[in-house]
Order: sequence, then structure tokens, then C-alpha cells
Amino acid sequence: MWITLYISLHLLFNCITAASVLRSDTCQLQGHFKLNGVHQDGDVILGGLFEVHFFTVFPELSFRTEPEPPYCEIFNMESFQHAQTMAFAINEINKNSNLLPNITLGYHLYDNCVMLGMAFRAAISLASGTEEDFSNLNCTGPPPVIGVVGDPSSTPSIAISSVLGLFRVPIVSHYATCSCLSDRKKYPSFFRTIPSDAFQVRAMVQILRHFGWTWVGLLYSDDDYGIYAAQSFQLEMQLIGHCVAFSEILPYDNNPRDIQHVLGVIQASTARVVVIISPSSLVIPLMEEVVLQNMTGRQWIASESWATSPVFHTPRFLPFLGGTLGIAIRRGEIEGLYDFLLHLRPNNDPRNNMLRIFWENMFGCSFETGGKETDRDQVKRVCTGQEDLSITDTPYTDVSELRAAYNVYKAVYALAHALHDLMQCEEGRGPFSGNRCADITNLKPWQLVHYLQKVNFTTSFGDHVSFDENGDALAIYDVMNWQPSSDGSISIYTVGVVNEELETGTVLRLEEDAIYWNFETKKPPQSVCSESCPLGTRRATRKGLPACCFDCLPCGDGEISNATDVIECTVCPDEFWSNTDKDQCVPKEVEFLSYEEPLGISLTTASLLGTCFCALVMFIFTRHRNTPIVRANNSELSFLLLLSLKLCFLCVLLFIGQPQLWTCQLRHAVFGISFVLCISSILVKTMVVIAVFKSSRPEGKGAMKWFGAAQQRCTVLILTAIQVVICAVWLSTASPTPHKNNHYIRSIIVYECAIGSVAGFSMLLGYIGLLAAVSFLLAFLARNLPDNFNEAKFITFSMLIFCAVWIAFVPAYVSSPGKYAVAVEIFAILASSFGLLVAIFAPKCYIILLHPERNTKKAIMRRETQNK
Repeated sequence: MWITLYISLHLLFNCITAASVLRSDTCQLQGHFKLNGVHQDGDVILGGLFEVHFFTVFPELSFRTEPEPPYCEIFNMESFQHAQTMAFAINEINKNSNLLPNITLGYHLYDNCVMLGMAFRAAISLASGTEEDFSNLNCTGPPPVIGVVGDPSSTPSIAISSVLGLFRVPIVSHYATCSCLSDRKKYPSFFRTIPSDAFQVRAMVQILRHFGWTWVGLLYSDDDYGIYAAQSFQLEMQLIGHCVAFSEILPYDNNPRDIQHVLGVIQASTARVVVIISPSSLVIPLMEEVVLQNMTGRQWIASESWATSPVFHTPRFLPFLGGTLGIAIRRGEIEGLYDFLLHLRPNNDPRNNMLRIFWENMFGCSFETGGKETDRDQVKRVCTGQEDLSITDTPYTDVSELRAAYNVYKAVYALAHALHDLMQCEEGRGPFSGNRCADITNLKPWQLVHYLQKVNFTTSFGDHVSFDENGDALAIYDVMNWQPSSDGSISIYTVGVVNEELETGTVLRLEEDAIYWNFETKKPPQSVCSESCPLGTRRATRKGLPACCFDCLPCGDGEISNATDVIECTVCPDEFWSNTDKDQCVPKEVEFLSYEEPLGISLTTASLLGTCFCALVMFIFTRHRNTPIVRANNSELSFLLLLSLKLCFLCVLLFIGQPQLWTCQLRHAVFGISFVLCISSILVKTMVVIAVFKSSRPEGKGAMKWFGAAQQRCTVLILTAIQVVICAVWLSTASPTPHKNNHYIRSIIVYECAIGSVAGFSMLLGYIGLLAAVSFLLAFLARNLPDNFNEAKFITFSMLIFCAVWIAFVPAYVSSPGKYAVAVEIFAILASSFGLLVAIFAPKCYIILLHPERNTKKAIMRRETQNK
């Protein structure tokens, strides 16, 4: 903050001073920033910002003298290679007759020394130029630079884009990944050839998701790069249901106490996978402490900023960092770059002091004394340019892993293609107001931004380069794995790729067999707060803990889960039920009273026995039809009663078996008609007994004329016909139909016959009950009639059994579930039928078969005479 304030006050002072001495026709440069740079002249100039030094040193401030400018220390060979890659790309373009054939590109490359203040100074120098005087007050002609490649860091890129974006100066960064830079409103002229942190985060999350690591730790740097990436990471994890076990900031000042705190959090956590989104400079002290504390058993996930850093590739890091997975910028190949780097020589141009610094660091040359201070003749000749010396086996000449340098190469070509497209514009068909084209002699930066947005080309390596509406390039990352090499150090191998496709989104492709795991099992570790819930269970979050910490509860009856870690069980469809493991819906068991089950067999047997008994009694009565006991009890009505009882027994068979439409329609109709025929026969028999008794008395001698054979048949027919009408109306209006009922027992489908109309069924039963009640009443009143064989007594007893059975039937039927309700109804039919058969015909069969001496008219009449 103090440095920024100092710069602002210094610039304000210079502006005030310049205003006081400004001539009316000339602008004068009031001072120069002390910057390390490399320059090459050309018709059009491209600017570049690179981290050629690691640190910026600020001299002590004194209010008595003018402050000394800051200077840089510790030369970064790899970043210097990036700067030289830009120089190589521009030279290659200048030699290309198809690209910018009439334009020579130049460059101004500056060192930002990994410091925001230095980067800002360099950017202002690129935008304003370094000429001492500027007399063109109309601002015509090309700007000092038409575009800038850089800055490689996110924070300086934000600051620079905020200022240069006001003038629409195109900036193409090769290494700034902060997702905040995709905001087109804030940064309208910012582009980049590296994927943003948003995609970097998605790529890492895809790896975590692939291996099922739902419980991971997060470490990030306290800068724009780390903060924005950490926010995106946590959001992406939340979207896929994964959890961040802890989130800690890596200390910038390498404070041992802060580092110990971070390690303590890692050791205390149950997470076995730790994601680190930070520059390598902050990861180094952390990993040094990991080695000192002998911390193993962790799977590290590296962001692109340190996934390929060579500082960790020593043997002592292998036991702790071996097996690390990381994502890295897409590797490319640049033909001819190696030879270009080998033949770099110092330049006498004082503006190219970056080359001088490189030579001093590489060979120990001292250009201030012409290299004469050295005693080695060969080095002396090299420093003075008298002899070539190959520069090999250094990070500067290593072109086997061109990642950031490859992005620099693409950034330069993107600007060149945009400028080429601008020059190809035909007047009258241009994209600007009035269909005008841009004028190369009076080029405006915003015009180049327009063409840069539409850039679309393919590099010599075969990669497609274009920008979306936010200025982001096609997203693609290599997945790296740290593996042991033959000398015990760490080697990095590419084991997969993550790219973003328009049709399918983020796609991860891994060669799992090629991955080295630094664990005893040689398999991926498990990193979960709770073990995955198996099939047939659901997740229940533990109160007060993240969503990844949960218990596994079994699904309820009728519910399943056919996938792991489901939050809610799925309810089975109506005709399905969950199996024993609760992982599949199987068809429900269909229940009905079957002929194969014991209950069905028993009831069928009883029905057939009852039918046989009826046939046997009918046979006995037929055999002894001329005997007094058969003739005295109205043999015609007896045979009709036996026939109706046989139908009652046989109708039971319609209630057993799988319900069909015809069985549902017939079972109650046959049942109702059979019982009405039976009860009406008994009713007529009772009325005949009463009529016979009355005709034996003087006052009732004409009673029998109303109860002749024809009247008896008509009475039975009319009473039965009424039931037939009731059944016909019921079946025609609301016929019973087969119905699958799952309300009794949810796990079973009860296949039953729906009655269709409650009113129709009630009328059928009510009519039977009415006839039974009348028969019972008449029989009860005639129970004491004087007769040796009193038919009324047996009818009374039979009707008492009948009414008792059906009165008990109603509550039993209502309370019985499923097929047992049908069994209750069958039991009532059988019980009442057996009751009528036994009560009415058993005494007669007893006399006919066992006491034939009592089967005489005299025996019957004796009882009658005695009673008189």
C-alpha cells in the first residue's frame, strides 16, 4: 500500500511539474522507470511482460534525497525463455511471407520482477512509450504498442487491464488464470491463451469425482489467483455433492508458526486427499516441513502453477510427493526454438539490458569492463562475442516441456493474425461505422480488439486457437503424475487430458494403468467422511456436520435405492414391491384363494362333499319315494330343496381360483339365486305344513285348496324370479369385475371381485335375509303342531342355524383381509348349506335307513291320534 501511495504521489508530482514547463506544441517525458527490457524495432510494436526475476528489492527510503529506484534479484531462466519465445515468434512471423507480408513486427519486452508495482511501471511504459518528446498532440499514427503479451500473474493483470482497458489496449496473457478476468464489463480488452481458474477448478474436481474422493482438504494462496480459485472450487464441490474437509490459506511470509498450523490441520483431518492451489513459491516451505515431519499417507493434487515445478523433483521429496496428481498447461512443440535459444548473444543496445543480465548470470561476464576481468580465455572470447558456446542442460534451453512458453507463442500469433485480418479488410465492407476499415497508419487499439475477438487459426503443432465472448481460449489441460525415476528422483508423466467440449462439457480421459500411487496398496486411496451407502439404503446427514458425513439408513418397505449414496429412496410403482435387499422393485405377490393351497383344497373338498351328500340324500329319497315319510313331507319340494342345496354347494367353486370377469359375475348371482330357491322351497314347505294342519280341523277344511302343487310351484318360481331380476339389474348396471386391491396389505396384491354396486349386493343379501326371516317366523309358530314327525320343528332348527351363520358372517367378512374374506363367505355358504341339509334331511334319512319300522303310515298316524 505504501509503495502504491509513493508511486501515485511521484506520478502526481511529475504531472504538476510537467504542466508548469509544458510547451504549447510538445509533450516531454519527465522521467524514466528503471526497467529490465529487450527491444527490437519494427513497423508495429508488440509489448511483453515477463517474470524474469524472482524478487524486487526496494532501497531504504530517505526524505532528504530522491529515492533510489527498486531493482530485481535472482534471475529466472525459465521465464527468460518465455520472453525469448516471444522474440522467436515475432522473428518467425517476420520471415513468413503469408502472414503480415508488408509489415515488420518489433517488440518491447519488460521484466515485472514478480511485483505489482514493477509490472504497473512496465505496462505504463509500454502504453505511453519511452520517447523523450511527443509533438503529435492530435494522437494520430500507431500507438507505442498495439498489444501486450502478459502479465503472467493474475493480480498484476487485473491492475493493468483496469487501466489499459480504459483505452481498449488488447492484452493477451499467457499465464493469468483468475476467473475474475473473464468479466468483460471490467476487462473489455483482456484475452488469454491459458484456461481460466474456473476450468482449472472443474478439471481438478473431475479428477476427484473420477476417483470418488468426496472428502478433501484445500490449501490456497492469499491472492486473487488463490482466493477466486478456492471460491470456485468450493462451489463446484458443493454442486456435485462433495465436501471440503478444511480450507486453509498458505502463509505468504513463510512464517514457521503458520506453516505448523496448516500441517496440524492436515494431520488432524480424516481427509486423505489435499488440493493445493498456489504458486510454487508458497508450496516449497510447506513441503519442506512435510519432509521434516515425515508426513506420509496423503494424496496431493497440484494446481497448474506448481504441478510441473522442477524444484520438487529431488529424491528427498519422492517418499512424500510421489504419486502427486496435477494439471498442467497443454504441452506444445515449437520447431526451431531450441536453435534460436542456443545462439542468443549479448547486444550493445543499452536498452536490451535483460540480455546483459542473462549473460552475466550464465557466464559471469562483466560488460562494464568488456569482459577483461576474467582469467579464462575461452569465457573471455565468449563474452566479447569472439567465440560461440552452446548453452545446454539449463532450464533456459529445455524445450521438452513447453507449456507457458507455448502459450506465449500462441498469444503472439493471435495478435499477428488479428492484425493480418485487420489489414485484409476491403474498404466499404469493414466492420466499423459506415462500413469502414481500420487505417494501419492511424490504428486504434480497440479496432485490433475487434479482430482479436474473432481470431481463429491452428498452430503448427495442431492446436486450435480462438477466443469465446469472455476472451478465454479453448480450455484444455494435461493430467500429470509424479513418478519415481531410475535415479530415485521424481519424473513427471502425462497420464490423461481434461478438455472442454461444446457438446459434452468437461471431459476427463485418464490412463489409470499408467498412474503411480504412493501407497502400500498401489491403489487410489479412500478419502471419504463416511463410507458410501450401499444399494438398498439412503443417506441421512449427521446433524451439524457437512453433507458428506452421513449415516446409511435402510429404505422403507416398498422403497428401493438401486444406486450408491442416494439421498431419497424411490417408491415402487403400485404393482411392484421392494425385494429383500431393497435394491429392486419386483412384482407384488398376487394373492387369491387358490385351488393349490391348503385352505382352497379344504373348502373345495367340503363343497364336493356337500354336493355328494345332497346327491346321496336325493338317491335315498328317490329309492324310497313311495314310503310314507317321503310322501308325507311333500317329495316334490324336498327334491327341489335338495337341488337348490346342491347348487349352493357347487357355487362355492366359483369363489375359488383367480378371479375372472365371468366368475365374478356368476359367483354372487348363482349364490343369490340358489339360496333364494332353497329358502323359498323351505318357506313353501312351512306354509304347506301349516295348511295341512288347518285343513284337519273343521274350520279350515278349505285351506289346502290354496296350497296345491301348482300354487307351490308358482310361489317358488315367483320368489326366485324376484332374485333373478335383482341379479339382472345389478349385473347390467354395475357388474362385479376383477380388481387388484393393494390396500389390505401393501406388499401383496389381493386379486378379488369388486362388487360393483353396494346397493345391488345389499338387495341380494337383504332379499335372502327377508325370506329366511319369514321362513323362520312361520316355522317357529308352527313348531308345536301335533304330528309324529313334525316338519316345522326341523325347519325352525335349520333356519335358526342359517340365520345365526349369516348374522355372524357380516362382522367376520368385514374384518377379514384379502383372500380370507372370500374364505369367510365360502364358509358361511357351506355352513348354512350343511345346516339346512342336516337339520331337514338327516332325521328322515335316519328313519329311512336305520328304523324302517317307523316309516309307516300307521306309525305316523299314531302320533297324530295320541295327540288328539
